[in-house]
Amino acid sequence: MKQHIALVGFMASGKSTIGKRLARKLKCAFFDTDDLIVQQHGPISDIFYNEGETAFRNYEHDALAHVVSDGEPGVVACGGGVLSFEPSAKLLKKRAYRVFIKVSPELVLERLRNSRNVRPLLGPTPTLARIKSLYIKRMPQYAHADFVVEADGMSTAQVVDTIVEWLHKKKIEF
Repeated sequence: MKQHIALVGFMASGKSTIGKRLARKLKCAFFDTDDLIVQQHGPISDIFYNEGETAFRNYEHDALAHVVSDGEPGVVACGGGVLSFEPSAKLLKKRAYRVFIKVSPELVLERLRNSRNVRPLLGPTPTLARIKSLYIKRMPQYAHADFVVEADGMSTAQVVDTIVEWLHKKKIEF
């Protein structure tokens, strides 16, 4: 039974920011899988460099499973590659409404240039070519979302309102 809203999308698409506002508006819990991983295992970049992506995906799956199995219904901001790990993709399909926050690779690059966080899969100086390559690879996974928000040119409030409107149309209660 689906009871959560999982925000999926490429890194720097605004999932955490949107998720916090959406949860406030819906008066429900907010969870960020990256924050949960950091709390238990340390910085994400350290996990990638010291243990590898497979270890990170396992930690991510554990965090996700904890939230959607034990937690009260809420909004979950997922890491950009969550759907690339089949157990996580299956869990989300079963337990959450997947909302794809779609932004262009160009906007991702702009946001990453303004960020202090290094994204392990893109390195310290991300390029548009590297972003596009990973984006294209992940797009088929994002395409299976229950709802897609074309977020380029939209404010956070507009994205949140678009998701709430979709929930009302689908008669999904929170």
